[in-house]
Amino acid sequence: MNTERPVASEMCDEAVAAAQAAAAASGVEVREITEIAELTAVGVLFETIWRSAPGTRPVTTELLRALSSAGNYVAGAFADGEMLGACVGFFGNPGKASLHSHIAGVAKAGAGHGIGYALKLHQRGWALAQDVSAIKWTFDPLVRRNAYFNLGKLGALPVLYLRDFYGPMDDGINGSGDTDRLMVSWDLKSEAVRTAAFGEPIRTDAKALLGQGAAVALSVGEDGGPVIGSADAPVVLVAVPPDIEGLRGTDPGQAAAWRAALRDALGGLMTSGGRVTGFDRAGWYVISKEEQ
Repeated sequence: MNTERPVASEMCDEAVAAAQAAAAASGVEVREITEIAELTAVGVLFETIWRSAPGTRPVTTELLRALSSAGNYVAGAFADGEMLGACVGFFGNPGKASLHSHIAGVAKAGAGHGIGYALKLHQRGWALAQDVSAIKWTFDPLVRRNAYFNLGKLGALPVLYLRDFYGPMDDGINGSGDTDRLMVSWDLKSEAVRTAAFGEPIRTDAKALLGQGAAVALSVGEDGGPVIGSADAPVVLVAVPPDIEGLRGTDPGQAAAWRAALRDALGGLMTSGGRVTGFDRAGWYVISKEEQ
């Protein structure tokens, strides 16, 4: 007797229920978007969030229309008819049954209410309904809150460190420096992800790991700049600054120093086989070298 389909259906129903609960908790309705007016609103929303230069909107209405009509993922979060967030993804290699989540953002008016979390859980339920078992996306590893959101709140795990992945972007968030990224993979069926989908984040305790002998390859100095340390231990901690986006505006030189230091520390460890196992909300990546 084949039980695979009923189990998959049950997991999909569970994921949809978790997404609906998250949307209700954040006070929004999350749904797919197909109409031109709302697709245009997605582009405007992203332009506002990223503070893009004129003529460099992150996604155009035409592209969103094409992605949506081809069966890809375009969704928005709405409260009282106002779009407060959106997320866009498209299918990758058909043989890998994976979705690439290209861009997601929440308007300033919706910040702090869990709307981004609700959007990602909606995307998870949608993907499972398409028989997709993994979603991948990139994020700037220097942005502390995004690292915690992706690794802690969602349970995704980094798989690649990508140097200057997008090239120059020069918007209000990325500045004019290199656009290094972490590629994460979200295993939609894993027990950790299922638990995180019901509001139990993945907890990582850097202080406890230090007490157990973890090395510190990169830390925050008294002046706020990066301090290079040692990676000579099976478990290594790598810090990021509290607010890299603010630092890019106030001290671009120090922000660039952080990019170079994190590239060497985190990028170097991952390139040599280290595996990122978590992120402490206090600002630490945890890397295991035990499987090198």
